[in-house]
Amino acid sequence: MTLPHAPAAGADRTFQVDLRGLVDLLSHHLYSSPRVYLRELLQNAVDALTARHALEPGAPADAFGIRVYADGSVVRVEDDGVGLTEADVHTFLATIGRSSKRADQVAEQRADFIGQFGIGLLSCFLVADEIHVVSRSARTPDAPAVEWRGRGDGSYSVRTLPATARPRPGTTVTLTPRADSAEWTRPVQVQSLARHFGSLLRHPVTFDDGTGGPGTAVNPEPAPWARAYPTPGARSRALAAYGEEIFGFTPLDTIDLDLPAVGLKGIACVLPEAVPAGRRHGHRVHVKGMLLSEQAEEILPEWAFFVRCVLDAESLRPTASRESLYEDDTLAAVRDALAERLRAWIARTAASDPDLLGRFLQTHHLAVKSLAVHDDEILRMLLPWLPFETTDGHATLDEFARAHRTVLVTSSVEEFRQVAAIAAAAGLGVVNGGYTYDRELVHRLPEIRPEVAVADLDPGTLTAHLDPVDRETELAAAAYLALARDALAVFDCDVALRTFQPASAPALLLDSREARHERTRSQLAREQQGGVWGDILGHLRQEAPRAQLILNQLNPLVRTAVTIDEPELARTSAEALYGQAAMLSRRPLRPAESSLINRSFLDLLAHALRKDS
Repeated sequence: MTLPHAPAAGADRTFQVDLRGLVDLLSHHLYSSPRVYLRELLQNAVDALTARHALEPGAPADAFGIRVYADGSVVRVEDDGVGLTEADVHTFLATIGRSSKRADQVAEQRADFIGQFGIGLLSCFLVADEIHVVSRSARTPDAPAVEWRGRGDGSYSVRTLPATARPRPGTTVTLTPRADSAEWTRPVQVQSLARHFGSLLRHPVTFDDGTGGPGTAVNPEPAPWARAYPTPGARSRALAAYGEEIFGFTPLDTIDLDLPAVGLKGIACVLPEAVPAGRRHGHRVHVKGMLLSEQAEEILPEWAFFVRCVLDAESLRPTASRESLYEDDTLAAVRDALAERLRAWIARTAASDPDLLGRFLQTHHLAVKSLAVHDDEILRMLLPWLPFETTDGHATLDEFARAHRTVLVTSSVEEFRQVAAIAAAAGLGVVNGGYTYDRELVHRLPEIRPEVAVADLDPGTLTAHLDPVDRETELAAAAYLALARDALAVFDCDVALRTFQPASAPALLLDSREARHERTRSQLAREQQGGVWGDILGHLRQEAPRAQLILNQLNPLVRTAVTIDEPELARTSAEALYGQAAMLSRRPLRPAESSLINRSFLDLLAHALRKDS
């Protein structure tokens, strides 16, 4: 296209908008799906009705409504709103992103509106090549009707029509769908979309499929939390049924959410099953009744992953796509206030409904633990009732503390598994501190139970509870122990002989993750350095904590092994005992340990076969 008068060098120029390119941008980057075209049409209709009620404040709330029509050949959305004059059409329909004095004045007053004048209507080009609008303004009694036709190639036409073309004020938008958009414009789909986006709208919305029957109400009832119920129990059951309808699960409980300052109402549905730590659910957020998003993660803090919410708010600000919330101070304040409502529900449940609290903690203890780490009130209230893995089985800290005035806590799951059976037999109270938050929370138990002492489990604490063997037995086993230490030196492992319960356990391997890391670090550093530094690091390596293989003299297999006088067989048996103890610890095996286990098994098998032959 050639401009009739090219601007002089240095003169200001005007951007040229490629509407087809803009529509492609909308369809692939701004909106999640072509289905949003109906949401945009409903939103424009709702805003027009809001302006009409402001113009005629005495009109009944249901005096003006929205009608959606789809018969397979056209989709039409009609409203009884404030309508548009010819000047409005040029300003708001034919100009993308224009900011006129009139538009600025309108924007200042749009707190009651869902969206802003702008690109929303262009979403209709996702399903149609032409948008046909007929509107008549309610601001001027004798205003003519105005027709606007916008096309996907960027052209449009405007003409005035006689008032009889639209007897009443309002706007009708008609789309003739393209063949490739049938998925989103079939009557049954249009009705489903109208319910999906508009079920909580405050204005009456009806749907007509063109078959001649009466229109179907899209939103026949107000939001469930806004209805009147005969009893609190009836309300609770109704909210739970609504949560099940929306989310597909029966809530463990429902929590009323009401923040009058921002006009927010809704419910939080407590999930009946545990979810992975840190997994955040999307929440269903409406703005002034219009569904904004089903995946609004940002409305609640990360620790609140045990609920899913349905909310309707007045003052939250949508993003440009109107499919998520704009992160601003208002959203941050709402997030904090909703978090406080969830804390209050936990406190109320703890005080008044121990059965519900027990079911909640059994299911969502991880979420509560993550909250208790940072919330002293929740910590004081619920820490004694939270379940932990202990040497007495799964128990609450309150139950465990009554049985053990000194509570020992491991730093890892594998350390707990190494010592659990032996510690239980020795009467030690040990808690598995290897799970997220557990170790930190157990250490805070004395804040709630001052009579209880908490300490990290030290290998020396456990070995002190293992009984030494008599001197004669120790001397008889000395030769075997020396061969065993030599065989396991490659793993920085010492070997000792003790007696402990249960007698069925032949050996106990004490080797913390920190000790293994320290030995690995020292070994690498020593190999990479030479000279004086190598000697110093070699000495430090000798000071690094060593693993301990404790053989159980009460076990028949160990009593037989320590009498072996054949050196190679003694070494092999020690390696086999080490391998079995390492596997029982359930920690990941190093390649050298896997090789040792395989080799010792084959060597013992070969020895047995030679003996039988």
